[in-house]
Amino acid sequence: MRVSIIGTGYVGLVSGVCFAEKGHEVVCVDVDQSKVDKINQGISPFYEPGLNELLERNIHSGLKATIDFRQAILDTELSLIAVGTPFDGKEVDLTYVKQVAQQIGEALREKSTYHLVVVKSTVVPGTTDQVVLPILEAASGKKAGVDFGVGMNPEFLTEGEAIDDFMYPDRIVLGGIDERSIDQLDALYTGFEGVDRLRTNNSTAEMIKYTSNSLLALLISFSNEVGNLCAAIGNTDIVEVMKGVHNSRYLTTVLPNGGASGSGEPVRVVPPITSFLAAGCGFGGSCLPKDVKALIAHGEKYQSPMPLLDAVIRVNQSQPQQVIARLNKHFPSLDGVKIAILGLSFRPNTNDMRETPAIPLIKALKAQNATLKAYDPVANSEAAKLLAPDEVELCDSLQSAIEGVDAIVLVTRWDEFRSVPDLIAQLNPQPVFVDGRRMLDKHSIERYEGIGL
Repeated sequence: MRVSIIGTGYVGLVSGVCFAEKGHEVVCVDVDQSKVDKINQGISPFYEPGLNELLERNIHSGLKATIDFRQAILDTELSLIAVGTPFDGKEVDLTYVKQVAQQIGEALREKSTYHLVVVKSTVVPGTTDQVVLPILEAASGKKAGVDFGVGMNPEFLTEGEAIDDFMYPDRIVLGGIDERSIDQLDALYTGFEGVDRLRTNNSTAEMIKYTSNSLLALLISFSNEVGNLCAAIGNTDIVEVMKGVHNSRYLTTVLPNGGASGSGEPVRVVPPITSFLAAGCGFGGSCLPKDVKALIAHGEKYQSPMPLLDAVIRVNQSQPQQVIARLNKHFPSLDGVKIAILGLSFRPNTNDMRETPAIPLIKALKAQNATLKAYDPVANSEAAKLLAPDEVELCDSLQSAIEGVDAIVLVTRWDEFRSVPDLIAQLNPQPVFVDGRRMLDKHSIERYEGIGL
């Protein structure tokens, strides 16, 4: 299938590269010539494991990038809208979505064949039908459902794991205004055999995305709230509490006789969702905080308050203070205390710092006159854009970050940080270590403090 993808950000480029890998002819469209040039050279404009390799393999062999919006629409059968939808505090900003819909409509005016327009950007329920579709009709002078189709296809990509998430999805949600729209969208996923597909209308497809992310955020904030109580009680460890919860039959399954392995020993199968039932210093990224806030605001628009999700956000916003509380157990005043921050991206295997808990934590520590150093395996360059040199010293290695400090705070679960216990053991005196992710064994570091402990 000939596919145009509008927007070469995280979702757009990953989708484009993966669809090309599956054999489609893909053209990625962007207004930024420098970004287009970079993509056409086989260089990803952002860090994502495995993306550069797929980009290099497919560029100019089923995949290309362009700034020629009109020609891309005319030359393809299906267009995916994958532009940003930021949340301004009151509602989702649809500026880019509307601009793209207008441009697609203008191109469709010149096209005699049927074309499917699919929204892949995360938008609140009703957007595709009530905003995008009318713009397409007005700009094209044509009728949706007759001259062109309209669909909604939410993405479920986890940064740092996006290639696997796309190539081996757990579900495919196919929204559309009619069967023809859904059928053509379904054909785009011909190479994804054996994956559960849900055919539905556009509003339901939009809601599935928000509900999925809100559930994950809810699990995290629930775990953090319980963890904070564990810390207040004392002698109660949230890691062990959650292990006991995870072993419930509601969350795990025991396969008799070793299951497929045939080992004869019972095997406990732990679903990935239990990773969200873990306490830490808060969730971040481009999706969870934005999507939960947007859904709350959307509920207000329909006079349907969402107090549970309100609480999810409040718990998350206060969570960095739990780190400071653990530091205060050893340093009643942080004035002049030298602290190393390990991890700046909101999660490992990405350089994305959107809504990362590292930023409010650094701001709060700096407000108390702490002296800060920080290290992240891939996000230092992004951090340099967001943090002033007088706020934090960005170090180029883990070793240099922890040398000469009074305390270390782990914010992101990078695998490299598993070596921290051995590195700390070589320091004299040993700094206080605050595990903001409960990543390391609490017995492996002499002066260990952890969230929910």
